[in-house]
Amino acid sequence: MTALLKCATPNLALLCTMSEPILQGSALLERFQALDAFVVEHQALWRPRPFTALQLPWEADWPELAAWLRSRTLEQAEADHGQPWTIPAPTPFPEWGQQAQALTRLGQLPRKATPPPRPVSAIAAIPGRKLQQIEAFAACLQFSRAPNHWLDWCSGKGHLGRWLTQAGQTLTCLEYDPMLVEAGSALSTRLGIKAQHLCQDVMAEDAAASLQPEHSPVALHACGDLHMRLLQLASAKGCAHLAVAPCCYNRIAASHYQPLSDAAKASTLQLSRDDLGLPLSETVTAGARVKRQRDRSMAWRLAFDLLQRRLRDCDQYLPTPSLSSDWFDKPFAAFCHDLAALRGIPAPGEQAWDDLQEQGWQRLAQVRNLELVRNLFRRPLELWLLLDRALYLQEQGYQVRLGSFCEYHLSPRNLMLLAERA
Repeated sequence: MTALLKCATPNLALLCTMSEPILQGSALLERFQALDAFVVEHQALWRPRPFTALQLPWEADWPELAAWLRSRTLEQAEADHGQPWTIPAPTPFPEWGQQAQALTRLGQLPRKATPPPRPVSAIAAIPGRKLQQIEAFAACLQFSRAPNHWLDWCSGKGHLGRWLTQAGQTLTCLEYDPMLVEAGSALSTRLGIKAQHLCQDVMAEDAAASLQPEHSPVALHACGDLHMRLLQLASAKGCAHLAVAPCCYNRIAASHYQPLSDAAKASTLQLSRDDLGLPLSETVTAGARVKRQRDRSMAWRLAFDLLQRRLRDCDQYLPTPSLSSDWFDKPFAAFCHDLAALRGIPAPGEQAWDDLQEQGWQRLAQVRNLELVRNLFRRPLELWLLLDRALYLQEQGYQVRLGSFCEYHLSPRNLMLLAERA
């Protein structure tokens, strides 16, 4: 494990002194190769999940760091969750954090100085946070040739497409949900936007027919396979422009990630769906009530994990299905009895329920603090995935820019690919 202290790239010192850049041209491959070396070398740190393991493999190599993290409170972990690299943890945690920060430096894409005005009726139709994200996304759409026909991919009600469409431009919206298609079409008609709302499963074989070379596709927070499908179809059709802000990298049909670019295909890194969930493990927009519900859910599950290990006489994590919120409205003892029955394990009988529940909360504090090590690799892994997409588009003949389009607090998924045919 001493190798983990090695610098992942000889250019790390240079990266540390650089201003935050927009990645384009040869810098895309250079950054990908540096990130690939970093995440591959440190797999022993970010692959194991504290939630499912009572002891992590790396703790034997770094006992002082492990003990320091385990001694902290849940509140301390929560305070540091968004910026783990800032905490005064024992070595080598600061070194890992410095490397991660240097390798994920990325600037904000240039924004239009004066966005065109929008009617009040158009603004009123869009929820507040979504409106801010759309405004930020739209402000970064600068191409050498102005688009004539926007295509809103996985459009929902078509808020993004309508926001982009100006006089003389046409809009096509593709959406799977018929109710959203109908609502979006009604909104476009009411606002006087020339738009065609189509009910289309973008993963279906006939989706390619909905894309034409004259289209300029945009996708704001399209999940996993959905946005990867767009990159493949749009490049195959020869679309002149493309703008994508990906989300939910783990929502794929395959059990493991299928790289797009030659560089990613050559990497030794293999990513499961669980691995792909790491970049999404931070929620910065949840309210206090949602966070309390989440904490209770996790503490009870962790307590049940301790119980099921004893009941089964098997020191292994037992996956449990997604549970509705009413599961956590019942008494803790009833929760454990019902979950044991659901998973087909021996009934708990009488237990020291208060002590067990307290152990669950203690373990939650330890899990959250140990996760700070994994959290150092959230952004590196996300940028690795985005650079795979960027390099793929570059291989298809596009000039590609990669940068942020909004502040992190507005959306953690604030990175955006802009591609234009040379």
